[in-house]
Amino acid sequence: MTVPDPQSLTTQCTALLHMPQGTERHRQATTLGHQVADSTHDIDDLVSAVLRAAADTWTNRAPHPGETAAAVHAHAADLITATGDVLDAAIAGFHNRIRSELSDHDSQRAEFVNDLLTGRADPGHLAERAQRYGIRLSGTHVVTVAAGAGLTETIVRDVDSLLAARYGSGNTLTTWRDRQLVCISTGGLRGLPAELAHHLLTRLGAGTWQIGVGRPHPGLNGIASSLTEARNTLDLAAKLGFTAPVLHAADLLVFPVLLRDRDAITDLVTTVLGPLQQARGGAQPYLDTLTVLFDNQGNQTATARQLHLSVRAITYRLDRIHALTGYHPGEPTQRFTLHAAVLGARLLGWPTK
Repeated sequence: MTVPDPQSLTTQCTALLHMPQGTERHRQATTLGHQVADSTHDIDDLVSAVLRAAADTWTNRAPHPGETAAAVHAHAADLITATGDVLDAAIAGFHNRIRSELSDHDSQRAEFVNDLLTGRADPGHLAERAQRYGIRLSGTHVVTVAAGAGLTETIVRDVDSLLAARYGSGNTLTTWRDRQLVCISTGGLRGLPAELAHHLLTRLGAGTWQIGVGRPHPGLNGIASSLTEARNTLDLAAKLGFTAPVLHAADLLVFPVLLRDRDAITDLVTTVLGPLQQARGGAQPYLDTLTVLFDNQGNQTATARQLHLSVRAITYRLDRIHALTGYHPGEPTQRFTLHAAVLGARLLGWPTK
């Protein structure tokens, strides 16, 4: 059964209305709905064809001699019932087909994105599939990852549509992966992290999500590299207590360097900060003071305000740190070593771990 034109569609609907009520008519009406969904017609065309068929059937009905009004009403009721049955089955078939196609599309898209991010698929086959989504694998791409307690697949799907509308469907590809939003974008798109942040703020509110942005890298392997950087950025933010909504891997390059030689950073932390464990109350209050001090670019007044202490208390703690460790953050030659040790402690979870 084909659906070449509106007239043919009406003819097929007329044939369905003349069929006896039952499973076969329901099956054929459902099949017609499937075929309309696969054709150039839309659901309005389908409804119009059924109604035209009903009107033609009534107009062309041959009245019987001596037919009573009750009989006419009975024929009309039968036609209305048949029309409703055919419409219900055909519309259900139409929507079922659309849902099935969307499900297949989402499944194929998710599989493609997974292959794209892992870089394990055959490059030639991947390039063929990439053309379907407007992705040029030879170009430069940036991967952006968002994580948050309220993030859902439905929200990610909505954001995907909004970003595609803003930047073009061939320039962004957003999916739900490992309970995170993952967006692959063409290198050089301006303002995408801010645009994504705006949509998450609208849906989730402030303080419930965070975005990590990888660096731009060329080629297929570059997509996987940018993904790793974006995810590592979020991991570092969790370890270091960074609360900024958007963090760029390019701004945090010092931290992977620190972690690259774990033995060296462990030695730095224990050598420089280890003596603080001898202080009354342990090392944690002094470590917190240094952390806030460095976050405030050495401003003791801002540090005192944030820690709910007096400036004199902050001065006392810094002097105590100097006495125990031999390092003072006010000394330019010692500030970098002390700051690196504090960052290392935050990365290692010292002194808890």
